[in-house]
This record gives sequence, C-alpha cells and structure tokens, in this order.
Amino acid sequence: MRGIVSIAGYVPYRRLERSSVTDFFGKGGGAGTRAVAGFDEDTTTMAVEAGRAALDSCPTGRSSVFFPGDEPMAVWLSTASPAYLDKTNATVLHAALGLPEEASAYDFGGALRSATGVLNAALDGRGTVLVTVADRRDGLPTSVDEQAAGDAAAAVLVADDGPGTPVIAEPLARASLTTELLERWRAPGEACSSVWEERLAEGWYAALGQRAWERALAAAGIDGGGIDRAAVVGMHGRAVAAVRRSLGVRPGALADDLTATVGQSGSAHGALVLASLLEQAEPGETIALVSLADGADVALFRTTAAVAVWRPVAPVADQVASGAPIDYARFLAWRGMVTPEPPRRPQPARVSSAAASRSVPWKYGFVGTRDRSSGMVHLPPARVSASGGTVDDMEPAPRADDLATVATFTVDRLAYSPSPPVVFAVVDFDGGGRFPVELTDVDPDGVAIGQRVRMTFRRLYSAEGIHDYFWKATPVRSAPSAAATRS
Repeated sequence: MRGIVSIAGYVPYRRLERSSVTDFFGKGGGAGTRAVAGFDEDTTTMAVEAGRAALDSCPTGRSSVFFPGDEPMAVWLSTASPAYLDKTNATVLHAALGLPEEASAYDFGGALRSATGVLNAALDGRGTVLVTVADRRDGLPTSVDEQAAGDAAAAVLVADDGPGTPVIAEPLARASLTTELLERWRAPGEACSSVWEERLAEGWYAALGQRAWERALAAAGIDGGGIDRAAVVGMHGRAVAAVRRSLGVRPGALADDLTATVGQSGSAHGALVLASLLEQAEPGETIALVSLADGADVALFRTTAAVAVWRPVAPVADQVASGAPIDYARFLAWRGMVTPEPPRRPQPARVSSAAASRSVPWKYGFVGTRDRSSGMVHLPPARVSASGGTVDDMEPAPRADDLATVATFTVDRLAYSPSPPVVFAVVDFDGGGRFPVELTDVDPDGVAIGQRVRMTFRRLYSAEGIHDYFWKATPVRSAPSAAATRS
C-alpha cells in the first residue's frame, strides 16, 4: 500500500485584519484575517519549514535514522511564486533538510494546478518522496486578491507502507477534468494576477467540479453520504461556494477551508487544508478534497489505524491560533507596495556563491562541530578547538532542531534591515553551543533573557537577484497539542 505517511502545514506568524484595509483606504478589506509571510520569508523558506514539520512528525523523526530504504530520496517543490527562475529552488530545501547527495531535488511548474499534479505524481510513483508546496499571494491594494489571499506552505511525505513509514491515508479514488479557459493569469515578472469577469468562470468551474466529483465517487463505489470530511479549494471564491453546495455530503462533513483565518494560499492551499483535515481525522474516515484550478481535481483518501498514533509536531490549528497582528502600512512595505526610508546605512552586498558553496552544511543545515576530546560545540564550525586546542578532531553537531535560551539581547535601530529594528540575541543551545543570532517574528518589547527559542530558516536579504539564506531564531510559543485537534 502506498500513500501519505506524514503531512504538515506552515502558516506564517503574522496576520492582517482585513478590516484594516477599509480603515486605510475607505474600501476593500472584509471580515477575518489573512496570513502574511514575514519580510524574511519566501516560498522556499516556507517550504523548508513545512518540510521540517512533516519529517519531524514521522514515527522515526527527521533527527533519527529512517529504516533502510525509507529515507526520502526525492524532494519536490511546486509554487506559483518561486524565489528563483533557472535555478532549482528545491536544492535549497535539500540542503536545509540535510538530505543525502543521492536524493534528487526538482521544481514543478509555476501554475496553481501544478501543486495537485506533483502530489498525484508522488502517489503514483515509487520510493519515499517529500512533496512541498508553497505560495506568497499578492494583489493590488483594495483588490479581492489582496483581501482573500494568504501565504502558506505544506509538505506531504509519500511512501510505501513500512515499519518506519506507516501510511496514515491511502488514496481511494481520483478524478480530473481539464479544459482551457483564460480565467486567471500572471505574466512572468508580475507580482499580481489578472482575473477575467467572475461570472465567466463561475458556471464553468461549478459544472466541471460536479462532474469530477461524481466520477470520483463512482470510482470509489460510494455516494456523498459516505464522505466523512470534505473541502473545496480554489482561487475563484464564488465557484468554490457553488461546488460546496452541490456535493451532497451529510451535515457537518464540510470542513473549514481556512479562508477566513489564513486566506486562499494558491499553490499551497489544497495540501494545507488536507493537513488540517487529517490532523482531526479518526481511523477509517473517508476524506475528500476538491481543487478548482484550470479544471477540477477530486481526490478521495481513507485514513488507516496509523492516523490515531500519528502526532503532528505543529498542527495547523495551533499555528492559526498563535498568530499576531501586523498593521496594514507595514504589510504594504513588506510587499513592496510602498517604500519607506530605510536606516541610513549601506545595504549589504550580494552573497558570494563560492563562499556559500564551501559551507553548505553550516549555511543551510546549521551544522556546527563538536570537539571529540572535550565535547565542546563550536558555532560556526571550527577546525581548532577552543577548549584544549586540538586540531581536526571534530564531529558534526547539528543544531537546527535543538531549542535554545536567550542569554542576552540588544535592539539595534541603526543596522540595515528591510523591517527595522533588528533584534540580536546570544543564545545557548540545549546540548551545547552558544551563538549570536537575529530574532524574527518578535516584537522588541516582548524579548526577555531566559526566553526559549527555536531555529527557523529565513532569507537574510537579497542583493543583485541573489538571496542570502540562513537561520534565525524565533520564540517557542506553544507545546504541540495534536491530540487536542482530533474530534
């Protein structure tokens, strides 16, 4: 049996109250919130965070050793807003997740529907594949896209059922219908999509969705009453609502599609909602996901007994509940819609490709060194021990997954940053190692000595088209509560 062995969503920390758009412009906005990627986040960094969570939720965990043959041998990334073109973005995930050199890394297309296709390809394939999807959605101020969209990522680990990779959800049936209609488009280099008049596509999507739904149910040998949890996703809100009304599932089966709290996250949304559904599911449930993008795709899954013991380390519900507000002016600055005056300091130069390539385990994996004789951990890695002076007697010391404690910190209002001020801290890691690091997703007034932090993969800055990726620290805000999410 082949299926999903782990799944995780990633929802950025910041939330924009849609009503703040109305307060600012006198129009636009709406009810609820949308998730906002940090100024130091892009689709690659969000995919890394989702991938970390999916692997950490496996029975063996990412920090442990997979059973032979169960380790991920491919990582795939699908996004409609890639950080790079020409260059493969998935190779950054490969490095940050510490996957072996033999594991392949590929990007899959820029269309929204590619996210559905890449998951289907993994389910139809072989070996252990980590599928990641991510999107950062933009819209012109006061537009429907601005208020309805959101930023997020998700990761799905697909494998054959085994001792180290028990399947929690197996595919039951799928149906896909395709036709050509220019309904939503975005030319390369443009930040915002263009959309045709809504009524043109509403009926088209509704009819396609209904036919695909009926075909999937027929293939599974069930009717709408046999669905325990169902969700419909798509960028066309009116079409999504029409298809939801037509499913014929029993009362209570239609799930929250997260648009009121996260927003519609494009490439990521189907897998993000699927993660939310599986985090709540019990064994033996039938889960349905309908996706509307350049056609209609329906996927039916059945949960196994393993879903009862699977424990997601970062449930979507917890992430949604723990968000903090961002004001609309700062949101516009982060998205490049307005340009406030930066600190009067030189902007950083582009990162050296040669230097970065010589330190991949450190720069992307946050792997230091440990002196074998004294046990002292060196961050960054060193050849000469600071305790005893031994030379070249080191072993790798990964620290990306270890918690740390703030020993001291400072708030710098003069250093260059796309979003000043900068909060720097010196942190002590559990298990050894001290490191000066920038804090992110924090308010300066909320930082304290003794605060617990964890590492998160971020973009330090971009210069001349090159993104400088490294690690920052973010506060530990809540303990995992996977059991509480089940209903």
